[in-house]
Amino acid sequence: MQIDGHVALVSGAASGLGAATARRLAAEGARVGVLDFDGDKALAVADEIGGHAVQVDVGDEAAVGAAVEEIAERLGPPRVAVSCAGIGLAARIVGRDGALSCALFERTIRVNLMGSYFVMSHAARAMMAQDPLESGERGVVVNTASIAFEDGQIGQSAYAASKGAIASMCLPAAREMARQGVRVMAVAPGLFNTPMMEGLPEETTAGIVANIPFPHRLGDPAEYAQMVSQIVANPYLNGTVIRLDAGVRLPQR
Repeated sequence: MQIDGHVALVSGAASGLGAATARRLAAEGARVGVLDFDGDKALAVADEIGGHAVQVDVGDEAAVGAAVEEIAERLGPPRVAVSCAGIGLAARIVGRDGALSCALFERTIRVNLMGSYFVMSHAARAMMAQDPLESGERGVVVNTASIAFEDGQIGQSAYAASKGAIASMCLPAAREMARQGVRVMAVAPGLFNTPMMEGLPEETTAGIVANIPFPHRLGDPAEYAQMVSQIVANPYLNGTVIRLDAGVRLPQR
């Protein structure tokens, strides 16, 4: 599907992978809805790319529905929806002091998994209401998993579970939406240079990079955005998870 001239919405678009994706899609001619919990940063990105910003908590289904409606009213109904909003909190299931991490688990699932599901659901409904393009497509959904869905480390049970569920729902969602011409894909990024990584000490980052085969560096968010663009453009990509990780496999800790 051609990106030029269509409407795309990106959650988590105020920074990191989401901001890079919003910029890439706008550069390729899309009108972009910038969704993020941080309304001020979302507005800054939207102003930069000529899009429209909506402050939204993706874990709130009603708020997501209202945000998708607002984007449709201001820019037009979406043909592309990319979910990048997420949190990466880490904690052991049972801490060394015996404390449980149940609240952290619930919050992580709410933002990462339920948020992606809410965006996909509301965006897909808007796509299905449109006439198909010449290719038969009505839209493309791209959800963000993580290599942690296969390589989860100690302390990542909540994060890995949320990303594993995103990966697992990719194929059934694609099968369900196939008759309406909506494709569903997931990207599982490896170790990328995002705000989540920027907060780490230099020696910790160096240790992480040491495990990356080639290219021997952190991923650039622009490379994630490039993958999203390629998914949208290639009509035969559907129902699968793409690892974007330079060949890295996460160690136990």
